[in-house]
Amino acid sequence: MYLGIDIGSVSANAVIVNKQKEILGYSVLPSGYDHHKTAAEIMKDVCQKSKIEEKEIQAIVGTGYGRNNVVGAVKTVTEITCHAVGVHHLFPDAKMVIDIGGQDSKIIWISEDGFAEHFVMNDKCSAGTGRFLEVMANIMKMDLREFAWSGYRAQKAYPISSTCTVFAESEVISAVSMGVPRAEIAAGIFESITKRIAAMIHGEIDMSGIILTGGVAQNIGVVKYLKKRIAGIEIPEQPQITGALGAALLAREYGRIY
Repeated sequence: MYLGIDIGSVSANAVIVNKQKEILGYSVLPSGYDHHKTAAEIMKDVCQKSKIEEKEIQAIVGTGYGRNNVVGAVKTVTEITCHAVGVHHLFPDAKMVIDIGGQDSKIIWISEDGFAEHFVMNDKCSAGTGRFLEVMANIMKMDLREFAWSGYRAQKAYPISSTCTVFAESEVISAVSMGVPRAEIAAGIFESITKRIAAMIHGEIDMSGIILTGGVAQNIGVVKYLKKRIAGIEIPEQPQITGALGAALLAREYGRIY
């Protein structure tokens, strides 16, 4: 059995695979403050869900922001590599990963053999991330689920022109004060995120084989507007765990070496 643990800025994800590369179980927990503790907790949790004992784990690979806190890992690998490997396993014809997480968004181009060729990352500004959506939802006094569905059902989107969180926040507050329907504001926020993502891709939005991952992939409103710009974009059944899956698959390979 092989374990991949992805400690991100917001969530920690773990996946166990067997020698046949089959997923035996997975777990998603909040990252918390103490990543050492989180890594131990998620290992215990995913083993329980997979109905195996921790001593059956033959190799562990850590990835994500907190990868160096995964005790017992035979190797730590960047999330860029792990997302590429995990997505390629699920979608062998995938050419690109759009990963929108809590604190950053990434575009990863995948080679034919399933590894990262190159990537671009937005990690200097929270605009276009899960944190950005949380801030906007809080302004409008909505929880994230209500926020997502509201924007999804909107008949039109109120234009949000700024790509900076601070300035976008001012635009949203102004729109609320003018009585713009919250659904239209939410839709405008989702549309602004997709514009930012499309700009990161540098115009290659007509290509096939694009996979959306990360926690924001579960936001139905964001997905709606992304699909308007990127026809045919696909989403894994569990979009949060692709990095951990890639780490588990790499643990299977590294476990034969160490």
